[in-house]
Amino acid sequence: MLLSLDSGIGALSQLQDSLNNTANNIANVQTTGYKSSSVTFADTFSQTIGLGGAAGPMQIGTGVGTASIRNDWRMGAVSSTGNSNDMAINSPNGFFLVKDPTTGNTFATRDGSFLNVGGFLTTSSGMRVQGYSDTALATMGDIKIDNTGATMKDPTTGATVPDTAAVKSYSFSDDGTLKVTLADDVSFTRGQILLQNFTSPQQLQKVGSNLYSGLSNAGPLTVPVPPGTNGMGKIVTGALEMSNVDLAKELTTLITTQRAYEANSKAITTSDEILNTLVNLKR
Repeated sequence: MLLSLDSGIGALSQLQDSLNNTANNIANVQTTGYKSSSVTFADTFSQTIGLGGAAGPMQIGTGVGTASIRNDWRMGAVSSTGNSNDMAINSPNGFFLVKDPTTGNTFATRDGSFLNVGGFLTTSSGMRVQGYSDTALATMGDIKIDNTGATMKDPTTGATVPDTAAVKSYSFSDDGTLKVTLADDVSFTRGQILLQNFTSPQQLQKVGSNLYSGLSNAGPLTVPVPPGTNGMGKIVTGALEMSNVDLAKELTTLITTQRAYEANSKAITTSDEILNTLVNLKR
């Protein structure tokens, strides 16, 4: 009889995990680049109460446990924002890389809502977007929007000299290339955003602010690559990837979880009533 109590109580705990996960998905239905997750269950140890002969062993299960919580890596819808700093990857393949300037730790993200802060392309939390940081597109580092690497002809000597004019405008192409135009109308390629991808993205760990850590455990590419190469998606500027949460599915899961919770609660109360009957057999 105690097994039924244990099974019921254990099920309530696991169903609470499912409920918490569903509530989190619903809460993030408008979160940029958010990937929904789902809980799967597995039965726990079964107690053998007899050999059962030709019919096989007679076993009674002892409840349920959480087998996994898996992310859904399908791509969310791409929504236009009109902001030139906003970027979306038009394929499920590819992650932006961003680095914490304080700790030097690198994270992956699908959230392309970037800002120009002090000439650096950053996330809203201050992480700096990574890619080729030089005009030769050869050195990995922070993507910076400035006049570094621009040249001009000296009007007096005709020699090639650094162009120190201020930045007038800039734009990103679908392959991540950053083109900067200076106040004297000189345009040049300043750098290029690169993307990373993973063979086992389920190994990535959510750390908040739409960031993922644990990159080395997820099977990353040897080196990040330009968008549109090596199976990566291209960059859509002036747009963001929305959450891939299916609200109808989450609400359905919410209902079924509630019913399962009620059913297991009933198993507990029934077990309690039978135990109470046994206790009161002798008066």
